[in-house]
Amino acid sequence: MTQTENALAALSQAMADAVERIARSLVMVNGRPRQPATGIAYDADLVLTADHVLEREDNLTVQTHDGRVLGAQVVGRDASTDLAVLRVPNLGVPAASAAADARVGQIALAVGRPSADGVMASLGVVSKIGGPVRMGRSGATLERYIQTDATPYPGFSGGALVDMTGAAFGLLTTGFGRGAAIVIPMEVALKVARTLTKQGYVKRGYLGVVSQQVKLPPAQRSDAQEYGLLIVRVEENSPAERGGLLIGDILLAVDDQAINDADDLMAALHGERVGKPVTVRVSRGGAVRTLSVVVGQKA
Repeated sequence: MTQTENALAALSQAMADAVERIARSLVMVNGRPRQPATGIAYDADLVLTADHVLEREDNLTVQTHDGRVLGAQVVGRDASTDLAVLRVPNLGVPAASAAADARVGQIALAVGRPSADGVMASLGVVSKIGGPVRMGRSGATLERYIQTDATPYPGFSGGALVDMTGAAFGLLTTGFGRGAAIVIPMEVALKVARTLTKQGYVKRGYLGVVSQQVKLPPAQRSDAQEYGLLIVRVEENSPAERGGLLIGDILLAVDDQAINDADDLMAALHGERVGKPVTVRVSRGGAVRTLSVVVGQKA
């Protein structure tokens, strides 16, 4: 064998070993009639999967790497981040290990267990790392995400994108539209999973306003903030109305966090602020005013 052939053989062996390692932590999730999906065991008797693959909550089962079919119960789910947690008594499989932070250009393997025949894998690279980004109609903000050019075969949602050691960069999902493979980093996914395990849902705050981005007049700009949110509607009996916000106000900041666009506002209203007062700075008639608003919980 030439040196090049040896290197290719070693790389091929390393990829196969990585798939074999993560495969024991992947289960097939039977949550919809047409196409099973995948789940990642991340703790004792707990599986993380994609929310959109759970079209029913009754008679849920998972199948493990050694062929066992086990009943599963939904612990919690969050459509906004497309994540759900299942409890599977006597699961008895190793928890997946989390990889170090992904880097653009790294070789990555997308691995799923979409059928009883076993795992499938596809090869690609980490093509992009981004965030925060607002996800679809929910308005929820995903702190970080990973994109890969590895092929997301049917049933790969809930599977893992792994490095060359078989450690998981994150959870794969095609639930955000157009079949694109978005990967929710393990750190973010596990944070959501802990919340779902604790309370079954994820708190999200709201003020109760409809707004649009506007460019601020030079005299009203501070700290290089060029934009704000013009309030065009205030919902009746909303936190915003009770806090004194008016149509025509330009929202500038929440708790000294500059609000340039709707994504900034969603990020500022994270779950830890639900039920608590925040300081809201607005421009009203050319003058800056400071109001106190108690953040509500989005239904």
